[in-house]
Amino acid sequence: MITPFDERGEVDYREAGRLARALVASGSDGLVVTGTTGESPTLTAEECLGLYSSVKAAIGDSASVIAGTGTSNTAESVTNSRDAQREGADAVMLVVPCYNKPPQEGLYQHFRKVAESVSIPSILYNVPGRTSLNMTADTVIRLSEIDNIVGVKEAGGDMGQVSRIVEGTGDDFRLWSGNDDEVFDIVAAGGYGVISVASHLIGNQLKGMIGMVLEGDVAAAAAEHRRLLDINTVIFTVSSPIPIKHAVARRGYRVGVPRLPLVPLTEAEAARIDAVVDRYELDLPLG
Repeated sequence: MITPFDERGEVDYREAGRLARALVASGSDGLVVTGTTGESPTLTAEECLGLYSSVKAAIGDSASVIAGTGTSNTAESVTNSRDAQREGADAVMLVVPCYNKPPQEGLYQHFRKVAESVSIPSILYNVPGRTSLNMTADTVIRLSEIDNIVGVKEAGGDMGQVSRIVEGTGDDFRLWSGNDDEVFDIVAAGGYGVISVASHLIGNQLKGMIGMVLEGDVAAAAAEHRRLLDINTVIFTVSSPIPIKHAVARRGYRVGVPRLPLVPLTEAEAARIDAVVDRYELDLPLG
């Protein structure tokens, strides 16, 4: 979920609640708050806590609130996760640390330490395109044996690794696609679903495609995958979440512009993205 900012660049908690309700109404079973799409690197700890509580108050038990609490600092990640649990988060999402680039044993010890510091479920997040470090299938499989590590958001783009994780973990461990253009492939390979950016716009359509796979209508799901490919691709032609924030603003939500170092789209970029998005019926209600 993107983080709305007002005209002064401050977090708009009221609008966050309004957008959260709209996302649930248009197909999302849960909301990741203060993830990458929420511009988490630019949010203060106080702002994060305010978002967890305001989004939870807005949607209640109609969907899960997953707090993006992982950082490259294990102790800070523990504190963030405990605070998120206290504010009512239903789960935490923990990204692979970046910059300090730990070895695989360091990743195991980091995630184990954070997960064991809370009683709510923990979801791992592997996104080497942003962190420059891949968490291997062996490490994920090992971490899946920890009771409250319940799944992984896999955005490495490696279908072999996806298949190895699905094969090597128990039935109660879930693998979500972290890339919207890979949802069909990952669910067909045994993945559970998607932690999505495009769901801001086409949540029900993505859910419908997943349902087709689960019901065994692979041909229809493949056709739907191809139909959605352009919108799932164009929203990543500029660093995310810049394009999706622009698209949600066009639907009438007061989400503001990204915080530096992210910047708004240029006119040419916006025109190119709008031309693709406007070809689709969108699930997000008009704001």
